[in-house]
Amino acid sequence: MSTFVSIFDTTLRDGTQGEGISLSADDKIKIARKLDAFGVSYIEGGIPGSNGKDIEFFKRVKSYSWQAKLTAFGSTRRKMSLAEQDVSLNRIIEAGVPAATLVGKSWDFHVHTALETTLEENLSMISDSIAYLKRAQLEVMLDAEHFFDGYKHNPDYALAVLRTAEEAGADWVVMCDTNGGTLPHEIASIVRDVKSHVNIKLGIHTHNDCELAVANTLAAVEAGATQVQGTMNGYGERCGNANLCSIIPNLQLKMGYSCVSADQLSQLTSVSRYVSEIANVNMPVNQPYVGNAAFAHKGGIHVSAILKDSRTYEHIEPERVGNKQRVLVSELAGQSNVLSKAQQLGYELDASNPNTRAIIERIKELEHQGYQFEGADASLELLLRQATGTHEEPFTFASFKMLVEKSADRSVNSEAIVKLNVGNETVYMAAEGNGPVNALDNALRKALVRHYPFIEDMHLTDYKVRVLDENDTTAAKVRVLIESTDSHNTWSTVGVSSNVIEASWEALVDSIRYALIGKEKLELAPERREPLGLVNH
Repeated sequence: MSTFVSIFDTTLRDGTQGEGISLSADDKIKIARKLDAFGVSYIEGGIPGSNGKDIEFFKRVKSYSWQAKLTAFGSTRRKMSLAEQDVSLNRIIEAGVPAATLVGKSWDFHVHTALETTLEENLSMISDSIAYLKRAQLEVMLDAEHFFDGYKHNPDYALAVLRTAEEAGADWVVMCDTNGGTLPHEIASIVRDVKSHVNIKLGIHTHNDCELAVANTLAAVEAGATQVQGTMNGYGERCGNANLCSIIPNLQLKMGYSCVSADQLSQLTSVSRYVSEIANVNMPVNQPYVGNAAFAHKGGIHVSAILKDSRTYEHIEPERVGNKQRVLVSELAGQSNVLSKAQQLGYELDASNPNTRAIIERIKELEHQGYQFEGADASLELLLRQATGTHEEPFTFASFKMLVEKSADRSVNSEAIVKLNVGNETVYMAAEGNGPVNALDNALRKALVRHYPFIEDMHLTDYKVRVLDENDTTAAKVRVLIESTDSHNTWSTVGVSSNVIEASWEALVDSIRYALIGKEKLELAPERREPLGLVNH
């Protein structure tokens, strides 16, 4: 039977110390519910009484049932005082959660410099605080702050801190690499030595200042730690905390430990991305296991091999962590890329057909001009439909005009006039907007909505412009990437031109054309929840 490792999630406390991360009480509740369903053992909610959001959080969690143990964080009692009179400790008890984490100093340098007290008083602070919370029937963990630095400087005192916590009744002692400067071989050696000196359960809490937090955590578990503290997506102060999205699958799929069930592990990607959305932080596409590019393949040789057996270029099956394989189509694309991507989008291409090579060459030519289809599957599908003769234009473009007026009162007004051919009808339409692109978007929709009413349900969710050749300054070619959505799906389109309005128009028109294709597919296949080829987020 595999050894169980307890996952202690501190996204809601330590994670919020990361730059740019701020969670409301509602946000924290949502993330906590998601983490609970995912199967973590502990969810650290924050510091009771420290701020309005944490006060509200600990009040509201009482109305829910939890599988995980909700945990409150706090410090040991103040120096030269009584635990029973310590405000922080009493607030932990009043929070009504089953577990508490106390941070205590384990580096003698910090005791003298930060606390400005004696080594003996620091041990008393730790002992009194733990004993007080244990009398209140709480499960208690000591986060031994700066433990590894303390051990390297004064191992006897660092070990004395852990033994003091054990004698006071702590359930866990957690060794913290607070400055994130310890190396994996040091972690492993120190944890093994600690295990020979104490009988209490050991945890590990690492930071990523040397980009070793995950490696250090795995080394600690291999050496005997059975609780892992970290955050989703590695959020945290400075360079972040240990990333649970990497730690959990490494422990479970690579090292044979048990953390969550297989079904729960298959939700890892969705949990990671959910937390990212709530925190309003963009996820790195190359994040291991859960990133959008974690199982993406671009080189033709790679794609040819994975079509035969995905193990040739994938270290696990993406589905085990809830991710999926992606084939990218670009200037590096070979025949295998296009065949695989077309199949994913619902089109069967004949490898022996000269048209297939023509499609590849066309894609390479467009990429050379600055188009990028890796993040614009919708534009790629339109290209494939045209090349395979399965595309019928729902409308054709005749012309557009733009008027931009800036008045003396500094207001700027944009107006667009579009001319389209829809069926046998020529449609003229004008619309205003808060900018040229918004005006074009509004005019295009107004021109088409009578023929395609469901266009009212779609809207733009993202708009990005990238300069392709900075040396050409204001005459440079630009690439515009537009993300659109309706009530069911999200898709992306691309446009390229030396004129940003023209590039935007290309991407806008592709977005509308693709929406119409998606509607057509949905009507042809009503049993499907989503149109073929749409990217469902």
